[in-house]
Amino acid sequence: MIKGKVSVFWFRRDLRLEDNTALIRALETGYPVLPVFIFDIQIIDELAVDDPRVFFIYGQLQQINQKLAQRNSSLSVLRGDPLAVWKELSDSYDIHAVYANKDYEPYANSRDREIGDLLACRSIPFHRFKDQVIFEEHEIVKKDGKPYTVFTPYKRKWLEKFRGGSFLPPAGEASGAFLRISADFPRLEALGFKPSQLKVLPYDLSRLKDYPHLRDLPGPDATTYLSPHLRFGTVSIRKIVGSLGPSDEIFLSELIWREFFMQILFHFPQVVSQNFHPKYNGITWNTNPDDFERWCRGETGYPMVDAGMRQLNATGYMHNRVRMVTAGFLCKHLLTDWRLGEAYFAEQLLDYELSSNNGNWQWAAGTGCDAAPYFRVFNPTEQVKKFDRDLEYIRQWIPEFGTSAYPEPMIDHRFARERALEAYRKGIENYLPES
Repeated sequence: MIKGKVSVFWFRRDLRLEDNTALIRALETGYPVLPVFIFDIQIIDELAVDDPRVFFIYGQLQQINQKLAQRNSSLSVLRGDPLAVWKELSDSYDIHAVYANKDYEPYANSRDREIGDLLACRSIPFHRFKDQVIFEEHEIVKKDGKPYTVFTPYKRKWLEKFRGGSFLPPAGEASGAFLRISADFPRLEALGFKPSQLKVLPYDLSRLKDYPHLRDLPGPDATTYLSPHLRFGTVSIRKIVGSLGPSDEIFLSELIWREFFMQILFHFPQVVSQNFHPKYNGITWNTNPDDFERWCRGETGYPMVDAGMRQLNATGYMHNRVRMVTAGFLCKHLLTDWRLGEAYFAEQLLDYELSSNNGNWQWAAGTGCDAAPYFRVFNPTEQVKKFDRDLEYIRQWIPEFGTSAYPEPMIDHRFARERALEAYRKGIENYLPES
């Protein structure tokens, strides 16, 4: 065992040294802090070797390691099953306590309980802190303590608490002593991965000035590209929210949606694989593998859908309005189980976050909390007229649009709409609640 007590900070979804709650708490202990990141094989073994999100994480860890070198320290980057890794770490160091920021997803909660039990058996406290949200799962609830399942009252309560001053401001960069250590930083290939051609773009909040009137238009490319950075914690949510002004209320609402879906996932973890509203369990999906493949490739004959899927496949990004159109088309027009589409987005999106992805897919399918009613079926052709009238977005991603090389619509909108409504109606009628 290496001599001398240390505090250990565990990087997870908080890849920054600035305004990092648990890291600040670890440095306040007075013990030198050993910073650790674990490539969890329970997660990464399911990913492609050139997964761009892993490549992005790796680049952020390199930057953190370079900053730590300026403070005579380094980042311990490890690969393995977290439980086995923590057994080894607690055997190798005299650990005062372990510090980490909370993660609210079902797997993360299960993993943290297991790690906490292991550390407790070794008399090592495991401290976790709120960091990736402004308000966490038990802070915005109804008067009876139950969670909200409708967004508007949740948002009202969120804003009331926020404006009432229950908001921790950004804390700046952590000060204190890191453990003097020179750990070997692993090569990406040694972790089982290789560089990706897809890149996470830097976020740009200067685009917020145009957000209210351009947010629904995919052509101008006016989005901030903030979502992957919030997903992996390369920027503090407190810094982002603290920088917003009165004119940014619409953008703030999107950030509140993010926290709403996080608390839904925490309180109702069954939504990962089940409809939020069980009454939709009786729907008979008409899932067709060939239809699904055409949707994935962006060859449905509906240009708004196809442009969105091609953007996703080529860049790892998709405009939010187009996400609603593509998801709604798969569930309603093709009557394909939303879980297939959700899984495909999970593979492709650079900003993939389980809670938001699940919440938005169930919204599009009409099966989720606060969902669009099942009888609302977007007409993809009308969506083009409303949001890409000059075909700027469509022509960018479908070079063959308007030629004989572009396919005819794979299904008639009116037929698809009536079929979906009938399937949903029958599904609700056939649903038998569990006794």
